[in-house]
Amino acid sequence: MDSVSSLEILVRAPEGFSLWRGPPFNNGQPAVKLEKVSCTNAKFSEDGSRLMVIKSDSTVSIYDCSSSKEIRSITVPNMGAATMSPCGTYIQTFQKSSTPQEKNVILWKTESGAPVYQHFQKNMTKTTWPSVRFSSDEAIACRMATNEIQFFDARDFSKGIIYRVRIPGIAAVELSKAPGSHVAAYVPESKGIPASIQIFACGENSMSQPVARRSFFRCSTVQLSWNCGSTGLLVLVQADVDKTNQSYYGESKLNYLTTNGMHEGLVPLSKEGPVHDVQWSYSGSEFAVVYGCILICLIIRKFFKQKPLQKVMPAKATVFDKKCNPLVELGTGPYNTIRWNPKGKFLCLAGFGNLPGDMAFWDYKEKKQLGTTRAECSVSSEWSPDGRYFMTATTAPRLQIDNGIKIFHHNGSLYFKMMFDKLYQADWKPESPDRFGEIAELAKSIDALKVGETKQQGQEPKSSPAPKKASSANPSTQKPAAYRPPHAKAAAAIQAEVYSEEALQSKSPAQKVKREMSKNAARNKKKREKQREKKAAANDVN
Repeated sequence: MDSVSSLEILVRAPEGFSLWRGPPFNNGQPAVKLEKVSCTNAKFSEDGSRLMVIKSDSTVSIYDCSSSKEIRSITVPNMGAATMSPCGTYIQTFQKSSTPQEKNVILWKTESGAPVYQHFQKNMTKTTWPSVRFSSDEAIACRMATNEIQFFDARDFSKGIIYRVRIPGIAAVELSKAPGSHVAAYVPESKGIPASIQIFACGENSMSQPVARRSFFRCSTVQLSWNCGSTGLLVLVQADVDKTNQSYYGESKLNYLTTNGMHEGLVPLSKEGPVHDVQWSYSGSEFAVVYGCILICLIIRKFFKQKPLQKVMPAKATVFDKKCNPLVELGTGPYNTIRWNPKGKFLCLAGFGNLPGDMAFWDYKEKKQLGTTRAECSVSSEWSPDGRYFMTATTAPRLQIDNGIKIFHHNGSLYFKMMFDKLYQADWKPESPDRFGEIAELAKSIDALKVGETKQQGQEPKSSPAPKKASSANPSTQKPAAYRPPHAKAAAAIQAEVYSEEALQSKSPAQKVKREMSKNAARNKKKREKQREKKAAANDVN
């Protein structure tokens, strides 16, 4: 087992990236393992063995994470994107191309720096990049082509395409990670034919028929998520328009398919509304869903001739097992994000993006809430590989102010905070959770918790005791002001006007006349009174 000190954090700012050691930090400050290196982007491989750095001069550099030394550098003119295989064996680059004759997607061998495979790709989208997909152990490699999926020998690309499966109209593909035993293909709706998800077993002799299939209408986009073990696939189907008019944000359905054909259908969610997030646990035995809408609807009477209406519907969180049976309900609150602890039964529910940043930490097997806190304006969030810490970061260009890093303990208490003038990225170095021991201190602290004193964060987020503790730990830190867009200011002004009109209607007729009299009317009234006085004075003289 490795010690906790093997944790590392990548921090990227305008001057470049650097690597921190820890936590825990000596004297409350992180030790720097690698000083700042100029770059435009940086990303670890999935196993954490190598680090890919994209420099401003279209150069891709690969660093060995154990020695923090550069081991390979490749120059790619007009490079649009680059990515690395899970174990860091290959680098994949995309170049802007104008003709199909120019093969603009190149797969490079990291050790030699030589290209091993090339092909043409017209454009790059979220569903088509990376072009060549690998399983976590790099045993299987495939790519989506027109109406088919092509498979390669990941250890020898010189063999070319070794087998393929034809799927007319295919638009997205997702290869299972650990192990790479199955592949999922998505075919969108076409000419009255419903959209479909098909699962195929990888192997030249086993891809004639899908092992599982699910069809559905009203589908604009899909998100495919395999579990660890490659036995289950979650399919989040989203439509841009909700024909039932229940949601402004469209319609979403969560489907679940198993490779053994035991389950093909919808996940039984107990509350209507969109699915905000769904994540598998690290073991692949459970998954958690945050669903139901957080809706604040204001109908302004001035435009719609109706009374203003305000309605709040907090999201709900549920944990399911591999058979799609609900295990535990985690309550409701302003949440849209789930993060599973890599060491087992703990998870974090959070509300980021356009939500205020509330976080609730749970032991879902014991049905205990460990603590609550808040991390406003967070852009990224993730558990440390050892499961002891939870890091949030506010980064640019999403937010240009209040950039910084916060690291919390497992129960939500603040451990470390550092602010930056501008921060682009903050990531944990990936490590296998098995390399770390069990969290004995965590188990002791759970037994000592008084869960009954903890209030639901979704019901009373302002009165939760955890944010007070975090603020007391940093008394000199000023809470960032909430951003108020221009249209919100205009809406507030209109709302005030609407409410003032309603208040006016509730008054007596005499009060209405007095209130509604304008300055011009008052001036004309004075003129008429003066004219009457002059006329009366003239009559007296005569």
